[in-house]
Amino acid sequence: MDFSAVAKEIGIALGLGLLVGLQRERVASPLAGFRTFPLITVSGTIAALLGQSFGGWIVGAGLIALAGLIVVGNLAKQKKGDLDPGLTTEVAMLLMYGVGAYVVVGPAAAAIAIGGGVAVLLHLKPEMHSLAARIGNADFKAIMQFVLVSFVILPVLPDQAYGPYQVLNPHRIWVLVVLIVGISLAGYMVYKFFGEKAGVMMGGILGGIISSTATTVSYARRSRQAKGSSKLAAQVILIASTVVFVRVLMLIAATAPASLREAGPPLGAMLGVMMVLSVGTWFVDRHAKVQMPPQDNPTELKSAILFAALFALVTLGVAAAKEHFGQGGLYVVAILSGLTDMDAITLSTTQIVKSGQTDVHTGWRLILAAALANLVFKAGTTAVLGDRALFLRVSALFGVAFAAGILILILWPRS
Repeated sequence: MDFSAVAKEIGIALGLGLLVGLQRERVASPLAGFRTFPLITVSGTIAALLGQSFGGWIVGAGLIALAGLIVVGNLAKQKKGDLDPGLTTEVAMLLMYGVGAYVVVGPAAAAIAIGGGVAVLLHLKPEMHSLAARIGNADFKAIMQFVLVSFVILPVLPDQAYGPYQVLNPHRIWVLVVLIVGISLAGYMVYKFFGEKAGVMMGGILGGIISSTATTVSYARRSRQAKGSSKLAAQVILIASTVVFVRVLMLIAATAPASLREAGPPLGAMLGVMMVLSVGTWFVDRHAKVQMPPQDNPTELKSAILFAALFALVTLGVAAAKEHFGQGGLYVVAILSGLTDMDAITLSTTQIVKSGQTDVHTGWRLILAAALANLVFKAGTTAVLGDRALFLRVSALFGVAFAAGILILILWPRS
C-alpha cells in the first residue's frame, strides 16, 4: 500500500474531524469535542484500510463499537442529571466515522464536501431554527407540493412518446414542469422573506421570477386604486419583463445547452436593451419601497397540471405547424403562445431544436417573436386594467424594446 496515499487519507480524515470537533467544542458539547471527533474520523479511515486486507466486517465492527461508546457516554450523562434529549452530536459522530471510512473507498472530494457540510450544518443551528420558525403553513405546503410534483409524480410517469406526431412524452414534459415550478418556488420563497421590504429593483426581479404576467396584472390594477403610483408600477413591470429574458436564457442553458452558443448572443442583446431601459428608469425612484401584491403558491398541483397541458398543447401546435405550414406556421404558434406565457414556447422550441426538426437560428427567432408578443400583451393589460398614465409609460418603454427586437430579428446575421 502506497504510504503517501495512506498519509493523505489519514490527513483528510484528521482535518475533517478537527473541523467538526472545533464546532462541537465551541458549543460545549459534553459528549464529543475537539479531540474526540478527529479520533472518530481517523478510526473510520483505519478501519477501512484494515478492511481492504481483512474484510469489510472491520468497518461494521468499528461502527457498532462507536455506537456502544455513545450509549455508555449518554448513560454517564444521565447519572450526572444531564437529560438533554438532543441527538445531534451522536448522529454527527456516527456520520463522521462513516466519512473517515469513505475517504479510503470513495472520492476524496465527496468526503471533504460531506465533512464540511456537517460542520456548516452544525454551525447554522440558530439560523436554521429561525428559518423553520418563519416558514408558515402555506410555505411548508408549497415545499411539500414541490416534493409531490418532483419526487412522487415524476418517477412513475412513462418515458415514451404518445399522441399525434409522437411528440408527447409524459416523463419529459413533467421534467420541464419540475424545472419551471422549481424556479418559481425559489422566487416565491425569496418573496415570502423579502417581499415586504423590496425596493423597486427587487420587487421587479421577484415578480419576473414568479410570474411577470401576474405582476403586470397586479400592478396595473393597483395603479387605478392608488393614484400617482403609475410611475413606480411601470418600473416594476419593466424590470419583471427584463427578468423574463434571463429566465429564457436559463431555460435554454438547462434544456439545450448546445444551442446557447448561437442563441445566447441575440437573446442576450435583447436582454441588454431591456436592462438599459430598466436601469435608466430605476435611477429615478430607486429608493422607493414596493409593497408587493400577494403571490399565489407556484407549486399547486393544479398549476403544474395546467402548465403541463399548456406545454403539451404548444408542443402539438409546433409539430402540426411544422408539418402543414412549414416555418411560417411555427411563428404563428410562437406568437400566440407567447402572449401569456414564455416558458412553454421556450421549452417547446428547445425540444424541436434538440431533435433536429429546426435549426438554432430559427429557434431563437421563434422565442424572440414570442417575447415581443408577450410585451404587446402586457402593454394591452395595462391599457385594460391600469390607468392612462401607466399605459402611456409602459407603451413608450415597451415600444423601444419592441423596435429593438424587430431590428434584431431582421438584422442579426446567420453565422
